[in-house]
Amino acid sequence: MKKWELISKPEVDSSKINIDGIVKILLKNRNIKTKKEIKEFLNPQILNVTLDKVKINKLQVRKSVNRIKKAIKNKEQIIVFGDYDVDGICGSAILWETLNSLGAKALPYIPHRVDEGYGLSLKGIQNLESKIQNIKLIITVDNGIVANDAVDFAKKQGIDVIITDHHVPSKKLPKAFSIIHTTQLCGAGVAYMLSKEFIIHNSEFRILQDEHLALVALATVADLVPLTGANRALLKSGLLKLRKTKRPGLLALFGEAKIDSVNIGVYEIGHIIAPRLNAMGRLESAMDSLRLICTTNKERAIELAAKLASTNKERQQVTEEAVVHAKGIARGLKTDGILFISHKSYEQGVIGLVAGKLVEGFYRPSIVVSEGEVYSKASARSITGFNIVEFIRGDLNLLVDVGGHPMAAGFTVETKKLSLLEKSLQKRAKKMLKGVLLERLIRVDMELPEGLISQDLYDSIQELQPFGMKNPEPVFLTEDFIIEDIRLVGNGNKHLKLQLKSQKSNIKIEGIAFGMGEENGFRIGDRVDVVYTLDENQWNGSKKLQLKIKDIKRPGNLQA
Repeated sequence: MKKWELISKPEVDSSKINIDGIVKILLKNRNIKTKKEIKEFLNPQILNVTLDKVKINKLQVRKSVNRIKKAIKNKEQIIVFGDYDVDGICGSAILWETLNSLGAKALPYIPHRVDEGYGLSLKGIQNLESKIQNIKLIITVDNGIVANDAVDFAKKQGIDVIITDHHVPSKKLPKAFSIIHTTQLCGAGVAYMLSKEFIIHNSEFRILQDEHLALVALATVADLVPLTGANRALLKSGLLKLRKTKRPGLLALFGEAKIDSVNIGVYEIGHIIAPRLNAMGRLESAMDSLRLICTTNKERAIELAAKLASTNKERQQVTEEAVVHAKGIARGLKTDGILFISHKSYEQGVIGLVAGKLVEGFYRPSIVVSEGEVYSKASARSITGFNIVEFIRGDLNLLVDVGGHPMAAGFTVETKKLSLLEKSLQKRAKKMLKGVLLERLIRVDMELPEGLISQDLYDSIQELQPFGMKNPEPVFLTEDFIIEDIRLVGNGNKHLKLQLKSQKSNIKIEGIAFGMGEENGFRIGDRVDVVYTLDENQWNGSKKLQLKIKDIKRPGNLQA
């Protein structure tokens, strides 16, 4: 059962409210109230994205820029040390291309997930030194803020480290040469802000910087950062650049995925493009994803895009097998704490996806562990109101390392300590989860009279795009529909297609309820209350307004 929470109840008679009034309510629900806030939200400007606005320390940036200039002047070997997800890959491309355009002697490097683990590590530095001579400067992208030991090791090797990261820091910061950090942007956004500092000194670079916004857009969506403030400005500008990109790698990727680049939005990035870019780092080496983004060779781009697509299909199969296995274990558990599931068969690259599926299925904070002989790797995903990374850090004495965000985290643990760690986590979770809502909550923007469901309202809502974290697609509740027709559709009849008629008027509209086909229990003639988003169904060149149903109940079951 899902709980419906009505965020806003109109202060005026619903029969008198108009579209402008609805939009104001939607903005208010997103904490956008003043004229200035509304103007900045509806018309975000990239020029307003400054170091001060995103809370990046200017002194650290200046120090970093001077060190990079020195490295370029002295022809020192620079390594751009990224991460193996979309954010790290795009950020690495931005910084490497920036350095390359400035004449730096720079190479990009993405660690291997299994062999070297996440982020800057002793093993990663050792591997670099075995392949590349005389490294003098490492610049991290999307990692490094908790790499205390690795930074100390680098310093002993005579290597300066500049950290650019957006993850939550631990109490003790690494003793790096400089740290460019904010939690307000994605990792690629932080890299972009650093690279932006070189614009004044290189006129040709302005064009490259403009192109880099497309990569920031990819990373901003893929890394699930809040789509407000600076992120919203970066994403809106970045989407325009992405739709016009001339990068052979991205064009090859769009072609392979059969995406019309003109219409690329948040959905296409999150569900089609990002999984392909991420797949390499999950099962093989993310360097091929980085090569795809940076290549200028069309044939090479097509070859790499095909490889990413093939690896993504393999990733889907590996993930599905692990999800089925983990859900089978979860169903047999009786716990009032978290879900903690470990197994030797789980691939490190997919355990985060598995944890996410467990949260979807059981709505509990979930930790999935890939067991190793000596060390085990874990990924965690959380629910609203439960800061998973801080929770895990409560057992820091049992861990090798840990990092992440309030909703997603990862850690390494000695395999022999797994049982002890699980017991400790469960004991603390049972206490901490008492104040957390362990029931799925659908936040409904407002109750919408059926007479206001229209194409004009849909068009007005689109002005609030792009939708995502902290700016969800508006959700409405309309009561007292009558089901005039009901049928199962889609592969395996998993989805529910409804013809709805208003109880209060003759207004009719179709609704689609994805994943609600099995045992829905509804019949023709039933009266129902529906929670939904407005959607435009496009088919054979025609467009038709429909309700994308999030939940449906018989009257009297509303919990507000």
